[in-house]
Amino acid sequence: MEELLKTKIFKVSLERLLLNGSQTVYMVGWALVIGTVIGSVMALGLVLCRKGGLAENKVVFTVLSFYINVVRSIPFVILLVTIMPVTRAIVGTTIGSTAALVPLVVYISPYLARLIENSLLEINSGILEAAQAMGASTWQIIRYFLVPETLGSIVLALTTGTIGLLGASAMAGYVGGGGVGDLALTYGYEKMNTPLMILTVVILVIMVQALQFLGNTISGKLREYR
Repeated sequence: MEELLKTKIFKVSLERLLLNGSQTVYMVGWALVIGTVIGSVMALGLVLCRKGGLAENKVVFTVLSFYINVVRSIPFVILLVTIMPVTRAIVGTTIGSTAALVPLVVYISPYLARLIENSLLEINSGILEAAQAMGASTWQIIRYFLVPETLGSIVLALTTGTIGLLGASAMAGYVGGGGVGDLALTYGYEKMNTPLMILTVVILVIMVQALQFLGNTISGKLREYR
C-alpha cells in the first residue's frame, strides 16, 4: 500500500492527490452543512417577515436582506482576506482546511439564503391560506406545507450552492486552505506543471457534473413523490 501511495502522477504522489482531494471534500461538506442551516434560517426569516408574510416584520426583513446583499457583493477572495482576524479568533489560525471553513460558511450562507428564499416563494399562496384557515400555526405551516411543497426546488438550490462552494473552496487554496486549489497552485502553477493543472480542472469538472446529476435526480424523485 505504501508503495502505491508513493506512485507519481504528473510528478505528484498519489498520497498527495488523495490528501488534497479529501481536504476539498472536508471543506465543501462541512461548509455546506453549516451554511445550509444558517441559510435556511435566514431564508425562512425573509419569507415569513416580508410584506404580506405569515410573520410580517419590516425591521427583521430589512436587516436580513441588507446583510445578505452586502456579503454577496464581496468577491470570495476579498472576503477571505478581510475576515482573517475573525477566522483567527474562532479557529486560532488562518491556515488549513478547518480555518477555511469560516470564510466559506460566511460566503455560502447568504448565497444559499437567497436561493432557498426563491424556492420557498414558489409555493402557491392558496395552500398557505388554506392552512391558515384550518388553524395551523406558523411552525406547522412551515413543517407540513411550506417546506414539503418546495423541497424539490430547494434541492436544486442546494445543488447550485454546492457547485459555487466547490469553486470557492478551490480559491481557499491560495491562502493555505489546502484542497484542489492548493494542488493546482503549489504543485501545478508554481512548478510549471501544466499536465497537473489540467488534471485538477478535469477533477473539478467531474465533481460538478456528478453533483448536478445527483441534485437533478433527487429533485426529480421528490417532485414525482409529491
